[in-house]
Amino acid sequence: MGKKLVIVESNAKVKTIAKILGRDYVVKSCQGHVTDLPKSSLGVDVADDFKPTYEPTAAQEKTLKSLAKAAAGAEVIYLATDPDREGEAIAYHLAQHLDGKRARRISFNEITPEAVRAAVAEPRELDLRLVAAQQARRILDRLVGYQVSPVLWKKVTTGLSAGRVQSVAVRLICEREEEIENFVPEEYWTIGAEFEAASGERFEAALLSIAGETLMAPRRLEKYGRRLATEKEAAAESERIRAQAFNVTSFERGEKRRSPPPPFTTSKLQQAAARQFGFTGKKTMAVAQTLYEGVDVGDGDRVGLITYMRTDSVRVARGAVAACRRYVEKEFGAEYLPPKPRAYRSRKGAQEAHEAIRPTDVARTPERLKGVLTPDQLKLYGLIYRTFVASQMADAVYDTAAATLEGGDYLFRASAQALKFPGFLRVSPRDDVAESTLPTLTVGEGVDLRDVTSEQHFTKPPPRYNDASLVQALEEYGIGRPSTYAPTVATIIDRQYVERRRRTFYPTELGKLVNALLVASFPDIFNVQFTAQVESQLDAVEEGDAAGEAVLREFYDPFAADLARAEEVMDAVRDEASERTDVRCPKCDGVMEIKWGRFGKYLRCENYPDCAETMNFERDEEGKVVPVEPEDTGEKCDKCGGPMVIKRGRYGEFLACGNYPECKNTRPLRKKVDAKCPQCGGQMVQRRGKRGKPFYGCEKYPDCDFTSNAVPVNEPCPKCGSPYLLRGRKYNRCPKKECGYRAGREEE
Repeated sequence: MGKKLVIVESNAKVKTIAKILGRDYVVKSCQGHVTDLPKSSLGVDVADDFKPTYEPTAAQEKTLKSLAKAAAGAEVIYLATDPDREGEAIAYHLAQHLDGKRARRISFNEITPEAVRAAVAEPRELDLRLVAAQQARRILDRLVGYQVSPVLWKKVTTGLSAGRVQSVAVRLICEREEEIENFVPEEYWTIGAEFEAASGERFEAALLSIAGETLMAPRRLEKYGRRLATEKEAAAESERIRAQAFNVTSFERGEKRRSPPPPFTTSKLQQAAARQFGFTGKKTMAVAQTLYEGVDVGDGDRVGLITYMRTDSVRVARGAVAACRRYVEKEFGAEYLPPKPRAYRSRKGAQEAHEAIRPTDVARTPERLKGVLTPDQLKLYGLIYRTFVASQMADAVYDTAAATLEGGDYLFRASAQALKFPGFLRVSPRDDVAESTLPTLTVGEGVDLRDVTSEQHFTKPPPRYNDASLVQALEEYGIGRPSTYAPTVATIIDRQYVERRRRTFYPTELGKLVNALLVASFPDIFNVQFTAQVESQLDAVEEGDAAGEAVLREFYDPFAADLARAEEVMDAVRDEASERTDVRCPKCDGVMEIKWGRFGKYLRCENYPDCAETMNFERDEEGKVVPVEPEDTGEKCDKCGGPMVIKRGRYGEFLACGNYPECKNTRPLRKKVDAKCPQCGGQMVQRRGKRGKPFYGCEKYPDCDFTSNAVPVNEPCPKCGSPYLLRGRKYNRCPKKECGYRAGREEE
């Protein structure tokens, strides 16, 4: 027999693990799932206990042949796929296609010499409960995707998709947008005052209550107690306050301790990276993947820097905790070490077989890796490292002081805090706690009122979701699992149900339409509680407490009932959304009605399909519907000679024949740019790529193939004389790489 074969999921791991195991092992990658449900059909026999039909994916046939050839001469086959449901299912399918008798399952939470060698020394059997849970999830997603999406194709347009988790995420965003649109802000005022103690020290306090009624606090959306609703009311109360004599009714000094947060789970890492660096979930996971799979840290030493990054557990191995405590004591002193190791409790249903995300070696500090890691890798590694080290450090301690001051019906409160001992903040500083001071006061002593101020506020609607808060909501509601958060967000953006503006999510008109149709048609499936319940049932399958077929049956029966009446319900929803207008059809004089389309609302003739006239519209200041005529470009249609007008579609504006639907000729809209091509001197125009992203190229394409993603600026390069510069976010640069010129510019 030959060498031992180790099969991993990704090419990036091959180098790292091959170096660890040495010459007696051959390491190959299966590049993810080697089999899947067929693309061209449902692939699930609902009548036969949801029996799936798996087949090798077209892209993986060559990979399977290569693995089979390597396995034929191997002494033993180690299946080293990722330590989660997906990884277990991949290993199971590999064992079916290769020699299962010689296959051994190994898994490790970190790609380090110790962890990999320990896994090889103690292989285990495949965990069929994990395989069953993954298969049940895959079948659920296939049933929804392949049976609901065609209904959307009929009622909206082809190319749409529905997903068990993604559609609920869209619903959350749509419902939040509806809350914001319906929100009516309410005015209220708060009152503050400056007092002077007997010592001559001055301090500020806020009005807490009037005649025993607590005042509405700033930034609170809910009403409670007393509300100063107008400036006049606030001014009147301020005048009455100025007439009062105030005494100290309570004064306390104390100590407040602040404990460090646990090391990261997947969702918490995505939230922190979004808040601190503006990373999307997709980017966070891509960068974390490179840190997990292995990085050359110098002298040819290639090693994984963090533990497995798809986890919902905050458990940490004892050895890692001990190493962290030794490091803290050595670097910061014994006073920064709590008396005993900290242990954190994972949320209910977490996979405790996993660890939290942590560095594989606490001695490998971010400072040591400068120049080794890319800027993004260093940011994320530093965040993971500092959070883990801080999690085993002592509490931060604050000195606190609080006083209440009473005068007539008015009660003021003053408070202050100052950092006494930094504890874990020495490693992981935070700027969300403001420090302040308060003089020592005596109960019963009088204080002088020096000034009274009032401030206007308005209640605010709930904020739109962003990358951090959406992932947080998905986790709190129990929707999806660590491996699904980033793909879910990426999918709803790619499908154009949601768009990201200034790092927050807005539902598109298409997203609103699809959400309205799905919620009305499948009330039992596309709701938060049901989706969370399904996740719990899948967890039960993984734990061996439930059968996958039973979970599927419980899901499918109400789903099939909803599916049977979906088209009828969707028609009703769309009819209800229709609105007759005062606009008349220019072709048949019929009434134009507001309809929902893939790209939002539009006007369509009531005599459709006999008359297929459509047009865009807007509303005037009085809310009246006004048709928007397509912009005539002056160009003629090369098929019928009609006028070419500008219309808007999935990927933005395009040219279409004005005689539609008789003539359906279209072509891309190429906007001219005030710049010349540096290669041939031709006119630069704006184009759009396959996914609608704009770029700039020469109008003489394909004779001239020059393109640029940056906006051309009609300004010559002062260094090389290039006819234009490229406009970046903060600077303009020369399009010629060999020139290298760039200069900052003022933000518009």
